[in-house]
Amino acid sequence: MVSFMNQRVGDILVELGYITPDRLDKAATAGDGAHLRFGERLCQLGLVREEDVAHALAIQYGIRQVNLKDYPVSMEALQCLPAEIAQRYRVLPLAIRDNRLELAMADPLDLRAVEDLSAICGLEISRCYARPADLADAFRQHYGTSAARMANSLGGQVTQADLPEGDDAVGQLHELVREPSLINLVNLIILEAVQDRASDIHIEPFERELRVKYRIDGVLHECAPPPKHLQPAIISRVKIMAQLNIAERFVPQDGHIEFTAPNARVDIRVSTVPTAFGESVVLRLLDKSNTLRRLADLGMDERLQGEFEAVIRRPHGILLVTGPTGSGKTTTLYAALHQIYTPGKKFITIEDPVEFHLQGINQMQVNPRRGLSFATGLRSILRQDPDIIMVGEIRDGETADIAIRSALTGHLVLSSLHTNDSASAFTRLLDMGIEPYLMATTVEGVLAQRLVRQLCRRCTETYEPSAQVLEQLGEHAALFAGTTLHRGRGCQECHETGYRGRLGIFELIRVSDNLRDLLMNRPPSSQIRRTVNHGFVNLRQDGYRKVLAGVTSLEEVWRVTEDAPENGHGE
Repeated sequence: MVSFMNQRVGDILVELGYITPDRLDKAATAGDGAHLRFGERLCQLGLVREEDVAHALAIQYGIRQVNLKDYPVSMEALQCLPAEIAQRYRVLPLAIRDNRLELAMADPLDLRAVEDLSAICGLEISRCYARPADLADAFRQHYGTSAARMANSLGGQVTQADLPEGDDAVGQLHELVREPSLINLVNLIILEAVQDRASDIHIEPFERELRVKYRIDGVLHECAPPPKHLQPAIISRVKIMAQLNIAERFVPQDGHIEFTAPNARVDIRVSTVPTAFGESVVLRLLDKSNTLRRLADLGMDERLQGEFEAVIRRPHGILLVTGPTGSGKTTTLYAALHQIYTPGKKFITIEDPVEFHLQGINQMQVNPRRGLSFATGLRSILRQDPDIIMVGEIRDGETADIAIRSALTGHLVLSSLHTNDSASAFTRLLDMGIEPYLMATTVEGVLAQRLVRQLCRRCTETYEPSAQVLEQLGEHAALFAGTTLHRGRGCQECHETGYRGRLGIFELIRVSDNLRDLLMNRPPSSQIRRTVNHGFVNLRQDGYRKVLAGVTSLEEVWRVTEDAPENGHGE
């Protein structure tokens, strides 16, 4: 290891790669902040982070750095400090040696914290430095999440014998789920999901355990499970928050929760279904405080975005966005409406549900209980003299027929459809009973999409593709031969996945005159793909472009496009 002893903090930061020599020289000559320490001045200028300076200072003072990923942490040491205290001071007890507590610290130069912790545990402190991200990850591993700790604590207070049983126990459950400790536990489960950027929370009952999972960037991650005997209370609390009937446990129910978290206002759709070991509950989280995403932020390349805009700016016709559930279709439709919005035209949407309120656009929510379906709502919309209509989803032939005839009468209709690729949208419409001549006349374009996880910026590393990977790429191997690719190692910030955030991969079919002629003969989707516009790039090819740009990985592209057909014109 390079020796940094007796070096200046700035030089150590350069050696560690936290700042370039040029930026360091500029900071040294800057006049502002002369009353601050040099490390504080660098932070004030936004050149480094506080944790980078703490790392450099720890090295300068000769404080040992520990790698917590494989470090053996003793239970005896953990019992010296309660989790709340350790979390407050950002420390992790490692071991007790010679009546001294070895302590990993994010800021080992915080001497006041050292004094406080020494007084709390009654031992002298031996300081070590650990990176804050590694420290937070190790803390979750050894102490558990806040929700897990609260669940275990509550599990000890509320035993199996305390929980009511039988059909006459509803009143007692009502009382139990209003206990502050249980309310706080359910709130904390939701809050931690929001902080982890989860899109869904799954509460799944099994014979001997109750599992809680968060869906983050499209993938489920299991959390520390609450005690099994708290299952009735936790599920009943969620049902009360969603204004559902807690006495009804044998039929599916749907509800809604408005949840306020720090810096976030979350709309939650709740679904319950009966299973063999109790009710399974899924909470879908929608952060209403997030700003509307623009078309340019979705991941389209410049050429595809230009072609897509040409379709949505046509005076009439139909644009369809296709893909499986959770592929971002609604986000794309919202971005399209935002892109073409003008006060000089009447915009109306019908959705299930309204996920984001669009300024200046009339939005209607489907309500099957009151007889408001997509089809009936669309008929009413046509009497409102609209110019542009968005239908959240075409689910049946009746809705498809009304949408097609709306486009024929001079309206621009945007909608989504569940198909695996863009070419299959035409065969789906035919299966719904739409006449070929109507479809060929009105459909202007079909966009298919998937969401791929982006590589985590904090832990990305480079590698060269192996011969086995090149063989798996088949006809596309030449694109990757001799290139340097990127992958994520995994860190605390990305939950050891190597990914953080998602963006889209796309394929767009613009309906040409040749394709219109072909559609009159009810062609299969394979034939449509062979007739699409010149320069057509399919989903997997678009994904490969993003791999070469260092945005995502090959494995991620293969994962999300395994059900998408490969044929079609490439470049």
